[in-house]
Amino acid sequence: MAPVPQRIKVSVVMPSMNEEKAIGPMIEQIRKNAADFDLEIVLVDSSKDNTPEIARSMGAVVLQQPPRGHGVALREAIRSAAHDVVITSDCDNTYPMEFIPRLVRMVAEEGCDIVSCNRLTRELGQEMPAANRLANWAFAFMVRHLYGIPVHDVTTGMFCMRRQVAQGIDWETNYSFPAEIVIRSHLAGFKLREVDIPYRLRIGEVTLNRWRSGKAYLRCIFKYKFGLKFASQLL
Repeated sequence: MAPVPQRIKVSVVMPSMNEEKAIGPMIEQIRKNAADFDLEIVLVDSSKDNTPEIARSMGAVVLQQPPRGHGVALREAIRSAAHDVVITSDCDNTYPMEFIPRLVRMVAEEGCDIVSCNRLTRELGQEMPAANRLANWAFAFMVRHLYGIPVHDVTTGMFCMRRQVAQGIDWETNYSFPAEIVIRSHLAGFKLREVDIPYRLRIGEVTLNRWRSGKAYLRCIFKYKFGLKFASQLL
């Protein structure tokens, strides 16, 4: 009798803060689109609403953390992932969970170490304010030209990576963590690819501080290129 092929083990990890309106639909979409895999869902949560209770009732692992920033929460979620393939996302329904099978195949079967998801496509409209779009385009332009990395979105929240990438680098940034993921995985020699994805209107309120985040991205991009030193709370 031929051996039964092992199911790929996938961890979907997310930071969450006051996402009680979105977390239920998000988990439903994750489970629907990851039905062919052994799945765990990990949230690092800083909510004051019912987000953690809803997530636990739907089978997610919820780790509580005081509010310290999106990147700090996502770093903890990545460190807590137990499975072979790690997918990151936000909890606000903006990222397409139907891409999970494609992303997993790229990492588990096609030789990619990490896949970055590009939101800045021609189809992008009112889902992202024009000022945000322009700033995000500029950050990606800098990374392409300073590091030679062929990416078009370095502020995305959706990645798929081998656990060796997720847990093999000592991540250190907070507000600019997506750019650090792109830059440092490239500098470490991991094979990175980018795929275009649709981006959707979020459910719930926006909590991002644009100015703090923008300055952190600039510092991050220049830090790893020129060896500049910044206080960790500025990144």
